[in-house]
Amino acid sequence: MIPFRETYRDIPLYSPAKKPCRVDLSDNTNLFGAPPSADRVLREEGFLRLARYPASYAPDLKRAVATYAGVSVENVTTGCGSDDVIDCALRAFLEPGDAVAFPDPTFVMVPMYARLSALKPVPVPLRADHDLDVDGLLATGAKLIYVCTPNNPTGTVASRAAVERLVDSAPGMVLIDQAYVEFTRGGDYLDLARTRPNVLVTRTMSKAFGLAGLRVGWGVGAPSLVAEVEKARGPYKHTALGEAVAVAALTDDVPWMEACAAEAVENRERLRGALKALGLEPLPSEGNFLLVPVPEARWVGEALRERNVNVRVFEGLTGVGDALRIGCGPWPMMASALKALKEVL
Repeated sequence: MIPFRETYRDIPLYSPAKKPCRVDLSDNTNLFGAPPSADRVLREEGFLRLARYPASYAPDLKRAVATYAGVSVENVTTGCGSDDVIDCALRAFLEPGDAVAFPDPTFVMVPMYARLSALKPVPVPLRADHDLDVDGLLATGAKLIYVCTPNNPTGTVASRAAVERLVDSAPGMVLIDQAYVEFTRGGDYLDLARTRPNVLVTRTMSKAFGLAGLRVGWGVGAPSLVAEVEKARGPYKHTALGEAVAVAALTDDVPWMEACAAEAVENRERLRGALKALGLEPLPSEGNFLLVPVPEARWVGEALRERNVNVRVFEGLTGVGDALRIGCGPWPMMASALKALKEVL
């Protein structure tokens, strides 16, 4: 008999509804494109790297991240996207049956990764002001508490006071997911990763840096934490091409990334005003997207796809209800989405 895992029996595949659309605003990527250095690296080095394995544990990428983040190489781990670093951390620090606490709503892969490792996912609703319920998270007694700020899918940020109190009082680790930090007005928690023994901060190259197709992420924490994550990670998580392009982007393309992020934020606020003029109330956001409560969001999303616009649909989000998440990028894409939305509503 095939030994299927009982804990996997009711776990669905992650497969958000999607079909090819001319305007795809569904996944919060950099809608301005890939960084300039990517073309150079692929042309000059791409073919030469295909026949050999990449170096174990991504030493070149670690050095580039360390320089960018202002830390030592020993503080850095990397993965196949920041969600992979999160998955590795869960496996590194928790035993089957342990609890993982997280705000609700948040990044959908966290409870899924918890279940895949036979852990107990414990959601704790965000407060009415969208800040963390620190007392609620601490009351779970979880050995690992996950916080996403800016939060996906809401775009809201956790207050500095709440995060610091959580870190100071948590019985175990606090994992701070900052996939969207490049779009915030501050709110960087690398200082906690550098100075606190129980904090791991994760970042991604998939959003502001425009490298979602290469799947590169990284984490920063105390060397003792990073060493354990590296054990769960294993030696080969990146392709040689992915590592080379990510190194070039971190080294050469930070000004380009910052310009893209600034324009995305500008257009996010312009889109907010246009949506409010339609009678909608987007949540406050410091990501490159807006979460917009909309009744019957599934129907609205399908109607938008019929008009060649794809957004992410959420149904019954805790504290929000049905909503559309709209990624922000070049204004012509935003204008197309607005035109389609006006036709649907």
